Amino acid sequence: MAYNLLKGKKGIIFGALDENSIAWKTAERVHEEGGTFVLTNAPIAMRMGQINALAEKTGSQIVPADATNEDDLNNLIAKSMEILGGKMDFVLHSIGMSVNVRKGRLYTDEKYDFTTKGWDVSALSFHKVMQSLYKADAMNSWGSIVALTYMAAQRTFPDYNDMADNKAYLESVARSFGYFFGKEKKVRVNTISQSPTPTTAGQGVKGFDGFINYAEKMSPLGNATAQDCADYTVSLFSDLTRKVTMQNLFHDGGFSNTGVSHEVIEHFTE
Repeated sequence: MAYNLLKGKKGIIFGALDENSIAWKTAERVHEEGGTFVLTNAPIAMRMGQINALAEKTGSQIVPADATNEDDLNNLIAKSMEILGGKMDFVLHSIGMSVNVRKGRLYTDEKYDFTTKGWDVSALSFHKVMQSLYKADAMNSWGSIVALTYMAAQRTFPDYNDMADNKAYLESVARSFGYFFGKEKKVRVNTISQSPTPTTAGQGVKGFDGFINYAEKMSPLGNATAQDCADYTVSLFSDLTRKVTMQNLFHDGGFSNTGVSHEVIEHFTE
């Protein structure tokens, strides 16, 4: 069901890869709610995914950009303002990658060149995106910037590896940049700490299937799906959340506040 929550609003969505990705689902929901946007991803990710189909479905244009490259970001923002006819009202940062995880290296045996690359893509890119937006004065007042994170920033999940460190950095950037964006531009910045979600990237984490089942049993409302996250993101892009900023918002069916569930107890007492 659509409510026209984003009618007349414009923005950029980073990271749509395929129909399993949260950015993809969010783009579809933004379109349903009346928003218009530019889709962007790194050229290599675009070759791997089906972003052209999403662009056609939502009537959107695509501007390739490496989110770690400042020149690419400046070009993306300039072209987006040209395509959309003015400043942005929303931006979604849905980007994450760990070379150490991809290469099967343990947290206690990181290759630091891999670590630096993953940090740049997954975390520092969020600062680069916001700095480019800030310097270009590309956001409308009361606009909304959202990045996706995970609870491994607060608690240890061994196989999440250096992505946990990246997410902790990402959340800090949201708070720190959120202060300046709020104070000087009246723009809000938040992160959504999402349930484990079977996206293409998420499934690359060792033991993911077992963990998603555990989280389902631990969460009073069950895991939040990619579609659920898209709905929540739309609410943060809308005018209904104009005073919510610098927050890390847990969207996980209650997992983050549950010590133990009956289902887990029963499993270990069988």
